[in-house]
Amino acid sequence: MRVAARYRSLFARLASRHEGAFVPFLVLGDPDPPTSLELVRTIARAGADALELGLPFSDPIADGSVIQAAASRALAAGTGAEEAFGIVKAVRQEFPDLPIGLLVYANLVMHQGADRFYRLAAEAGADSVLIADAPFLESEGLSRAARRQGVATVLMAPPNTGDQRLTAIAARSEGYLYVTSRPGVTGADDRLQDDAARLLGRLKQLRSAPPLLGFGIATPAHVRQALAMGAAGAICGSAMVRHIPCLAGRPAELLETLSALTVAMKEATRDQIAS
Repeated sequence: MRVAARYRSLFARLASRHEGAFVPFLVLGDPDPPTSLELVRTIARAGADALELGLPFSDPIADGSVIQAAASRALAAGTGAEEAFGIVKAVRQEFPDLPIGLLVYANLVMHQGADRFYRLAAEAGADSVLIADAPFLESEGLSRAARRQGVATVLMAPPNTGDQRLTAIAARSEGYLYVTSRPGVTGADDRLQDDAARLLGRLKQLRSAPPLLGFGIATPAHVRQALAMGAAGAICGSAMVRHIPCLAGRPAELLETLSALTVAMKEATRDQIAS
């Protein structure tokens, strides 16, 4: 399959229906690999347009406390690269057309070696990889390694990105472009900041890959606000993940909670695309 083909198909389909994309995030292996697989299956079945899945890492510097705790739970449960890619492979078998993105840290890529890492990601069924802590100036070589394996490189842009850098990011990011609603780390917000509106407008002029807004997306109202600002969709992580420790020992309730949240967030994307 061509690089980013599932993403192109998804965004074309959503545009024809005047819908934005809802993309939930979970950490692979949280709270343990078997439960993690069921959680990912649940949000996919509930209507997620695409998935963003994190490989657990011991020092996730771009993540707030909720995602850091999820990574710690996954590692404590014995989740390594083999277990994480195994979950991705099982999800891909069940959902052959669903775009699956991985969010990782550079150490995880370098530990395997870039070519081997991207080969494993492709064999598992991943469409894209976002390396949260890779400096932009060093990302070109990684992008070439990814493309050799048919994997898209997704880049990240905070709202304070300068125009020259933004132009370069827009030209290189494939599949989608991850726009953060604010500088800093991940975390659910009570009120979504609108700092990214200018940047989203500029990305439209640059004809970038569809921009998805993340960091702070916690409610359906936030999804609607993201789309009104010009995003093609919204990514929600902490608001999903925070239910996992709260409902520990109640698996049926946890699955129902994440399913209901996915349904509500997806519903907010309908007829909300900014013109």
